[in-house]
Amino acid sequence: MKNLNTKLSNERKILEEAEKIIKQANQTNPQKNSSSKNSKKTTSKTRNQIKQQSNPKEPKDSTSLKNVKHNKLKKKIIIVIAFIIIFALIILSFIFGFITSKSNKIISGVSINGVDVSNLTKDEALNKLNLQLSRNIANEITLTHNDYSTTLNLANLKSSFDFETALNEAYNIGRTENNIFNNNKKVITTFFKKNNITPTVSYDNDILSSEIERINNELPDKVVNSSYKVEDNKLIISNSASGNRISNDTLGDNIKNCILNNTNSIDIPVEQFEATTVDVEAIYNEIHKDAVDAYYSTNPYEIHKEENGLDFAISLDEAKKLVTENQESFTIPLKVLKPKVTVKNLGQEAFPDLLATYSTTYSTGNANRATNIALAVRSVNGYVLMPGETFSYNSTVGERTAARGYKEAGVYLNGEVTTGLGGGICQVSSTLYNAILLANLEIVERSNHTFKPSYVPAGQDATVSWGSPDFKFKNNRNYPVRISASTSNGTIVFNVYGLKSDDDYQVKILSYEVGSIPFSTQYQETSALPAGTQKVTQAGSNGCKTQTYKVLYKNGNEVSKTLINSDTYKPHNQVVSVGTGSVSTEPQESSDSSVEISY
Repeated sequence: MKNLNTKLSNERKILEEAEKIIKQANQTNPQKNSSSKNSKKTTSKTRNQIKQQSNPKEPKDSTSLKNVKHNKLKKKIIIVIAFIIIFALIILSFIFGFITSKSNKIISGVSINGVDVSNLTKDEALNKLNLQLSRNIANEITLTHNDYSTTLNLANLKSSFDFETALNEAYNIGRTENNIFNNNKKVITTFFKKNNITPTVSYDNDILSSEIERINNELPDKVVNSSYKVEDNKLIISNSASGNRISNDTLGDNIKNCILNNTNSIDIPVEQFEATTVDVEAIYNEIHKDAVDAYYSTNPYEIHKEENGLDFAISLDEAKKLVTENQESFTIPLKVLKPKVTVKNLGQEAFPDLLATYSTTYSTGNANRATNIALAVRSVNGYVLMPGETFSYNSTVGERTAARGYKEAGVYLNGEVTTGLGGGICQVSSTLYNAILLANLEIVERSNHTFKPSYVPAGQDATVSWGSPDFKFKNNRNYPVRISASTSNGTIVFNVYGLKSDDDYQVKILSYEVGSIPFSTQYQETSALPAGTQKVTQAGSNGCKTQTYKVLYKNGNEVSKTLINSDTYKPHNQVVSVGTGSVSTEPQESSDSSVEISY
């Protein structure tokens, strides 16, 4: 580029010389010709007088003819010189243009956003721009409005410069005009007058919109449009208020200026908005909904679940009068409209196929436990689970309280045997668990008991307690399932109904004890027994480790065998009471005792 600068300097000097010569030719020559004529006239007159004296016969017009020829010759010389200069300029222009076109560098006098990129290649210029302007798009801008202030991180907005377009524009200066003379003129003009290119600035509009919405909500004098929410069968309407909102386009332009000028503060541009009034009728139309009854159709089988409706508990006119009061919020009572037919009321014909069944037995001699079982069974019976829905045993059965009829019976609490409200409901959950396994539904949550259960094989139980643990499963079929539950004469039966498909398998559940955990004996002294005597007050039983598999069959052939549980059950330690009391001569009862406990 140094050669280019030299060529520019030489060409400028030649142009200046040419202008001087042409000026002299056009402006000063008439005066010179006039004075020359006068001078020549005097000289000529003198010479003529001498010549006439020496040669009185020579004509007077010959002197004038010589003067004319001399002037014409001089003009021709000036024209030739001017032509030579112009031709030289043309040649130099071609040479200059050729050198410029072959150079891969930006011409002199060009800058991008104030950064000089003269005599640099595009890559060199890009590196320089990134180095000097990168901080512009990483600043944190402070936005203020009266006493309110917040910040905006330009990096979070994904701000950027379009350097590529700016560099292309810079590189094309002096290269894209219609002819070489215009290109050269552009190069010379840029060299003297300079050309600063402003690059395009961009940012993520979605992120900025989100930030604007945040700031709008934080402004102390913000505009507040009416809004509403439904909460506990009440419609709560927030009143509207006029105020300010950010002028989005102006703020966007201001942010771009901050990036270009490397500044970090903006006065938030706002516009005054009049808030809309509360339209009670429009809100009513949005929330009002009639109840929809459940129904089913065949060919193909489809079940449509019921839907609750919603309505004002007061008339629409009463609601309109309520919101005319000058207050910040209004509360309108709502009522839930119940459907007449639910999926639970649909007949058995809506669930034509038995998918699985499972039963367990219990002793009817424990009346409290039998009562708890009957209550839990009744809560689950008839439950319909739509495709994709999840069943929760605790949510369905509810809290086991005396007010709901539950009785004290044997339970496990923190790994110990005790009594509590609802004892026996774990047998209901375990029976349901096995029916669900056989229906090949998806188990979401299940836990085993601390000790081996007596009513299902070890590894196939599902313990529950209010709060946690819970038993949950999901309907992973394409059709709803209905759970039918019953208890009678010491037997709990669960049936799962739905619609069979070609993708169904026959299911078997296999549990294996893979380890034994022997019980230990604990001795407790008691003065209730004579010294030297012992009595087993709690029988012992071994614990175990189990593995449970689900085996799938298709047309009698095994398709898969999947490990679904690995459980550990603690042993029941034997407790022996050792007498420390006075010796009695009366015969003692047998010390061998074994008691079965069910939970």
